[in-house]
Amino acid sequence: MPVPTFPSPAPAPAPAPAPAPASPSPLRFAYGTNGLADLRLDDALALLADLGYDGVGLTLDHMHLDPLAADLPARVQHLARRLNALGLDVTIETGARYVLDPRRKHGPSLLDADADDRARRTDLLSRAVQIAADLGAHAVHCFSGITPAGTSPDTAWERLAAALTPVLEAAATAGVPLAIEPEPGHLLATLADFHRLRRTLGDPEHLGLTLDIGHCQCLEPLSPADCVRAAAPWLRHVQIEDMRRGVHEHLPFGTGEIDFPPVLAALAATGYQGLTGVELPRHSHEGPHQAERSLPFLHQAAAQSPPALPATPSATPEGSTSP
Repeated sequence: MPVPTFPSPAPAPAPAPAPAPASPSPLRFAYGTNGLADLRLDDALALLADLGYDGVGLTLDHMHLDPLAADLPARVQHLARRLNALGLDVTIETGARYVLDPRRKHGPSLLDADADDRARRTDLLSRAVQIAADLGAHAVHCFSGITPAGTSPDTAWERLAAALTPVLEAAATAGVPLAIEPEPGHLLATLADFHRLRRTLGDPEHLGLTLDIGHCQCLEPLSPADCVRAAAPWLRHVQIEDMRRGVHEHLPFGTGEIDFPPVLAALAATGYQGLTGVELPRHSHEGPHQAERSLPFLHQAAAQSPPALPATPSATPEGSTSP
């Protein structure tokens, strides 16, 4: 009996080619530990690694890495191993509120009248440089501080330059850039002020800039994206959050006024290689939640970024209007 035969089935249509994945953003995102102050440092680092962050902005403070601890070298060694195991890069930040004085927020500063007090802040920054070198951090962040009452601007600038000089010498020895942040209300509050300091110090190689995107929205005459382009040659660290014009309040993304895609496009176009760290120091009570929602927001904003315009010269030399 002949074996019945059946027609061969028609070949299945070839699957449609998968859409090409979007080009990944060249930017690397981090989250600041000053927004995770209620977590143990090991737990905070594990959280950030699990969420997919590239790094961490580590504020030297008593609850995480105390820069004044007697066993600091051992703690730094442990942290270096932990960061390596989790694949996290790091920037060292020095904005702890009460790490030097339990009664004065951010005191003593580089501008204090007492030379011994200024030396304590200088020592903290020099310690931060050594910690950064031991951890392979890409920068050390700092700021000037508020001008003390009764202090002339010229005196304040002289104190700032003198107090930073040994820190810059330590940074040059360690090969770690010092990135000073323009901070609303401080002596060094704007990009123009940064250029004044840079020129006063003779444009040292290891003096760079921390650019806080929210601060640009708050008080700079340029837009945040234009601030990025103007700051590009000196950019060593970036902090990011939402903010409103004229109000120095760090806000979760989407609750302020910043249009982030053009900002991230401008930042990517500079070729910046450091970390872009989320800066929400007043949201530690919901730090894990904010860390979880911030990274997808930034990735989406980076994917929406329009092609960046080529950098154009500022209307004033180096973005500065200061003498």
